[in-house]
Amino acid sequence: MTNLRDSLKNNVLIADGAIGTLLKQHDHTHGHGPSIDALNLSQPDQIRDYHLAYLRAGADVIQTNTYGANTLKLARYGLEKDIVAINQAGVRLAKEAIKIHGRGFLLGNIGGINAEYVPVHLRSTSLDDIQKVFREQLYLLLLEGVDGLLLETYYDLEELKTVLKIAREVTDIPIIANVSIHEVGILQDGTRLDIALQELADLGADVVGVNCQLGPYHMIKALEGVPLLTNASLAVYPNASLPTVEDGEIIYQTEPSYFKKYAERFRLQGAHLIGGCCGTTPAHIANLRKGLESTTPVDTKAVIPLPDEVVFTKPKKFRGKRLVDKVLTETTVLVELDPPRTLNTETFFKGVQALYNQGTDAVTISDNSLASPRISNLALAALIKERYNHSPLIHITTRDHNLVGLHAHVMGLHKLGIHDLLAITGDPTKVGDFPGASSVFDLRSVELVQLIKRYNDGLSYSGKSLGEKGNFNVAAAFNPNIKKLQQAYKIIQRKIDYGADYFITQPVYDVETVHQLADMLNEHNITTPFFIGVMPLLSSRNAEFLHNEVPGIRLSDEVRDRMKQADLDNCSLEVGLEISKEIIDAILERFNGIYIITPFQRYEVSLELLHYAKKTAPILK
Repeated sequence: MTNLRDSLKNNVLIADGAIGTLLKQHDHTHGHGPSIDALNLSQPDQIRDYHLAYLRAGADVIQTNTYGANTLKLARYGLEKDIVAINQAGVRLAKEAIKIHGRGFLLGNIGGINAEYVPVHLRSTSLDDIQKVFREQLYLLLLEGVDGLLLETYYDLEELKTVLKIAREVTDIPIIANVSIHEVGILQDGTRLDIALQELADLGADVVGVNCQLGPYHMIKALEGVPLLTNASLAVYPNASLPTVEDGEIIYQTEPSYFKKYAERFRLQGAHLIGGCCGTTPAHIANLRKGLESTTPVDTKAVIPLPDEVVFTKPKKFRGKRLVDKVLTETTVLVELDPPRTLNTETFFKGVQALYNQGTDAVTISDNSLASPRISNLALAALIKERYNHSPLIHITTRDHNLVGLHAHVMGLHKLGIHDLLAITGDPTKVGDFPGASSVFDLRSVELVQLIKRYNDGLSYSGKSLGEKGNFNVAAAFNPNIKKLQQAYKIIQRKIDYGADYFITQPVYDVETVHQLADMLNEHNITTPFFIGVMPLLSSRNAEFLHNEVPGIRLSDEVRDRMKQADLDNCSLEVGLEISKEIIDAILERFNGIYIITPFQRYEVSLELLHYAKKTAPILK
């Protein structure tokens, strides 16, 4: 083997595995916490020894310990000032290991910034910023003299293409460009793997491939749909296995000998560079070397083609007028009912029937409000559809559902024909019946909005085709009971950018807040519909509880004083309804959408406010 480019073209090379896995296994991360790259400075002997261990295990190619050694990632630990020293040490230590071993090629490692695919208008880190930090790290590695570059763990194809163009413009050394995927054969933005790899090859990458996320079995499945390329070779860096979590630690349980079974299979799929990613150790790499029957690349392979175009089943046409359309031109009233906390549903369904008979535009069903367990709103929604032929609006929290559960929940709602959803974070578990319960929060509420809206394109969050397109309209929550309401337009606009079709607010108890919200929206030309929350007070005790203990709700001193006096005068409900009607009057002056929240399943109270809103509403807006 003469140089890296020729070796990659004419041979099958074995690459190294994970450095971070070894460091965590032997508890060498204490010097800089989670910053693996900074250990180049604090644990140089250990880093050098791990490089050497991979070389002695059979690796032809190793990578610098610089995956996250860019300004943005180092800044998370206050280490951005050390970027030059960390990258210089990363190259030096790897070179020392190669010198001790007597042979080997060195790749300068630059990892992706975005942990997942992010549409351009939603990026928290702009492509301009990514280009800036990439150039900085790239020049540091090139000045130290690496044999090639490894661009790995890029979920965002646009990001990888952007930095690949920069690298190809400034250097002619070999470049390996690896994407990461959640689903076999497809990137998270829906691009087919074979198309993505060809695009990277056309931009000048010498080797293109896949790393991280998937184990050997699924990596083989992914490569089966990728033909041999005429202008680039293929690479594969699988994880040791699918991860599991034990005592809060991510564990990869695959036996190293398992990798021996896949080395030759990777070669037969056309791979010229075979290494390991998360969870792999020198033992895994040694087994890759043992399992490789030849170092001669194949020149033909059978390809299992991916479908050229996914044929989607069209969603059923929505009967009637959608809420988001109706509220644009006429007064539209939603009424929330909490699911029962016991198995007795008689009162709940009496309320549902009464509200629809009275003319509510939709009943909405909360998702374990106040973090207290209630009957599944999905089950109740199905029963409402069956019994009354109405589609309720369903709340979904990120608190109670992990990413798998969210997908299952939304798919179920699609098949039930329930297409209006409110995506929310959910109340903290500490306010509920089980204050020690775990909260999930795999996604933020805005990311849940994005997930649901991708169903309308027939794609899951991971980019996988769902075979059908959804027909969802998604509401986002907004709390107008904040001190700096005039500055909240940024929060609203961000949720709109993520796909929110309309907004539902926390209950308001101050007429002035209604007008301030309307003025703020007008000032910033925000035309997305709003449903303003109204929740009648039943007593002074109820008012004080809401004000002091329920997140996101604040009552004015005037309202609290009125309820205190009402208790003394034995007319608490009457005054509570009076306050709510005053709020409704203010809403109808400025908005078309009203959101009545039923207190304690007292649906007769909501019926009175529903009747008042419909009677008071102007005929045309």
